[in-house]
Formats: sequence, C-alpha cells, structure tokens
Amino acid sequence: MTASRTKRRLLFVLCCVGLALFTTLGAWQVERRNWKLGLIARMEARVHAAPVDAPLPAAWSSVQSADAEYRRVRASGVWRHGKETLVDALTERGAGYWVLTPLNTDGATILVNRGFVPKDRADQRTRLARQTSGPVAVTGLLRLTEPKGRFLRRNRPSEERWYSRDVAAIAKARGLDPVAPFFIDADATDNPRGLPIGGLTVIRFRNTHLIYALTWFSLATLSLAGLIILRRDAQVQR
Repeated sequence: MTASRTKRRLLFVLCCVGLALFTTLGAWQVERRNWKLGLIARMEARVHAAPVDAPLPAAWSSVQSADAEYRRVRASGVWRHGKETLVDALTERGAGYWVLTPLNTDGATILVNRGFVPKDRADQRTRLARQTSGPVAVTGLLRLTEPKGRFLRRNRPSEERWYSRDVAAIAKARGLDPVAPFFIDADATDNPRGLPIGGLTVIRFRNTHLIYALTWFSLATLSLAGLIILRRDAQVQR
C-alpha cells in the first residue's frame, strides 16, 4: 500500500468520524434549543401568572428544584428590620445593595429581597422614616437560594460581606429559625414609600444553541464535502 493511499484512507476515516460526530452534536444542540425555548416559555408564564400563597413549612421540601423558581407568590407578616442583610448588587441603577429583610409570618420566617438601595443609603438610619413597622403584604417572585457567594467573591459572614443571597448562611448569621429555604424578590408595588426599589429582577436566559447547532452542522457539511472529494479522487486514480 502506497503512502498516498494510506493518507487518503486516514483522511477518509477522519471525515467519516467528523461527519458522524458533528451531525450528532448539531442534533443535540437543536434538542437543547427546544428545551431552552420551553423553559423560557414556562418561566414567562410563571412570572405573569396570578400570585399564589408562598409555600408553607410543610411544602418547603418541594421548592428545592428549578421548577419552583420564578413562581409569583404572596406573603404577609411583619418585618424584622433589625435583622436585615445587605447583599452586594449591580443593577441598571448602578452599584449598591439588595436589602434582604426577614418577614415574620405565621410560624415561620421568609427572607424577602425588598429591593435595591444605592451605596449612600446603605445605613438603615437613612431609611427609617420609610420603613413600615406594622403588618404588610408582599408580592414577588420565588427565588432559590444562592449558596456560598459569587465566582471569586465568596460570602464572608463574619465580616458582613455578602455577595449572594445565601438563605441558610444569612439565617444562621441572623439567628433565624425556622426560615424558608427560598427567598422572595419583591415586586415594584411592595414599597410605595420609595427605598428599597423593588421589581428589578432580571430574567434572562442565554440561548445560543442555534449558533452552536449551525456551527456543528457546518463542520459536518465540510466533512461530507471531504468524503466526496476523496471518493472522486479514488475513482479517478483507478
């Protein structure tokens, strides 16, 4: 067997493998895209649905999956302003903090992200006149806990540095028990007094599966073209 024929056979095998592999990857990305579109549709339906009561303690174990996130819920109770936690935030209004305040409900506590405050209003004393002390009703989106912190910026409870809304860690630091394993992102109607500014939840799902699918299918097409060329050359040399 000549060296050129060995080389052609190797290229033929590589093109066959490439065609099978790239076609499979392209089909997988199409499936992923359909799954992502379905997920986005379900999330949109939850966000715009009528609010339901926030899960009671007996149902807390059922809200540990992504299927529960962004459900629109309502809760009522009394704020515990003395136990609030400021979590680092970067929003369309600039840098500042999310204000997480425990809401005492019947028999349990739910952390509520009441909204955004700029850095110059971090001190609670600058917002005392705006805070409600009596019973309140809150409507917002159910969110899953964000454990440990952000990438390269871990929560440091002992230093009061919070970079994510880690429900369990915040509850431990504030001595809250029992506390729901989720938090609520309050909507814009929660605080008519001004600060914190609610309703800033960003719901965005990255969907680049079509681009990836086209890339893999393009490579599969190139592999097929390579097979055709090699086949044609082999016929010419016979």
